[in-house]
Amino acid sequence: MQPIDSPPVRKLVLVELNEVNFEVAQLYVEQLGLKNFRALLAGPQVRTSSELVYEQLEPWIQWVSAHSGKTAAEHGVFRLGDIVGTGVPQMFEQLEERGISVGCVSAMNAENRLKTPAYFVPDPWTSTPTDGSFWSEALSAAVSQAVNDNAKGKISARSAAALALGLLRFARPSNYATYAKLAFRSRGAPWRKALFLDLFLHDFHWSLLKSRRPRFSTLFLNAGAHIQHHYLFNSKAVAKAPQRNPVWYADAAADPFAEMLVVYDRVLGDYLSLQPSSDVLVATGLTQQPYEKLKYYYRLTDHAGFLNQAGIAFDRVLPRMTRDFLVEFKSTAEASAAQARLASFRSTVDGAPIFGDIENRGTSIFLSLVYPNEIRAELVAEYDGGTMFLSPWVTFVAIKNGMHNPDGFAFFRGEIAKHAPAEGAHVKNLYGTVMSFFGSA
Repeated sequence: MQPIDSPPVRKLVLVELNEVNFEVAQLYVEQLGLKNFRALLAGPQVRTSSELVYEQLEPWIQWVSAHSGKTAAEHGVFRLGDIVGTGVPQMFEQLEERGISVGCVSAMNAENRLKTPAYFVPDPWTSTPTDGSFWSEALSAAVSQAVNDNAKGKISARSAAALALGLLRFARPSNYATYAKLAFRSRGAPWRKALFLDLFLHDFHWSLLKSRRPRFSTLFLNAGAHIQHHYLFNSKAVAKAPQRNPVWYADAAADPFAEMLVVYDRVLGDYLSLQPSSDVLVATGLTQQPYEKLKYYYRLTDHAGFLNQAGIAFDRVLPRMTRDFLVEFKSTAEASAAQARLASFRSTVDGAPIFGDIENRGTSIFLSLVYPNEIRAELVAEYDGGTMFLSPWVTFVAIKNGMHNPDGFAFFRGEIAKHAPAEGAHVKNLYGTVMSFFGSA
């Protein structure tokens, strides 16, 4: 039994609401009655900054900074999943080394190096082990498959079964109505699937947090970033949006940003209710603002099949977020040949490249499907080995609505506010905030 005069055990929950624009969010607070957003906005907070080069404004870069205390130039991790094997120190294992128990659900671009995690579930795109428990293994595999195949609208029977059982086990009765509303109204509104998944990840994390009681825990939620990227023009609060989405893409009366805030307000309410037993840090990493022009996003539906059709020899292909993928080869010669061929792909309609951001890593290449215009059935791609129709190999993902902004937001509830970084500090300083809170700065 803990002595009466001993200090309380300090606990901290880090909620990572990826890229949520709180300037836009605050315009909805009173209209939607968002009491938990109101509480955050009324309390201690700072704006964070990030990289000056736009190409480095990616969440998988900024969250590595927040977890490691290093800028992009210092940690050198520029691709999603690339944290694995780098040895870049992270707050997770560093806290564990100091005797702090750690739990983590879906932190972006984080590697599991914990020896005895309270729990660890990686993000859907990073190849790193879970904590090894049954539910972490089953749900991690299911979420990864569902997220990576979301653009195709496909979910395997195994993943569906795992998620269904997970819902029965972890979904809380207080959220049943919200789950039902999101599920039954998701046809033609894919953002509700993303919100459904985030709510489930929260319920799963909440159960683990309550049962395993780590002193430090973190939860990463991505639906807000997804909704802003794809539907920000539908926001009633963005009155000066460069354009509006076509009705075939999103109902003009729909406001996915508002729907996101309502779900996240429920999530925030749970974590704010933990005080005073646990302090809370809510951070966005960076944020988004309206995009200036029309740009289409597509994703390959069968990466391996496409490479085979193009006559490219490869060993393995690993899809990443949305348009990105990593291709591995048996030799540097194969990688160089593949790089040259993929770089040669051009649209015969407008001459625009099909693939870009190609990075040769010796025996692997990382690249993106960057073609920005609509891919119609008749569009032919030409390359150094021939031609092919492109539409059978791709699926439409979205029309780009939001672009990254280096500003981020961080909110502090409890003693953690004493350790907040200065206004405008680089997002890497959130690492120091967490470490200082636990006396490990």
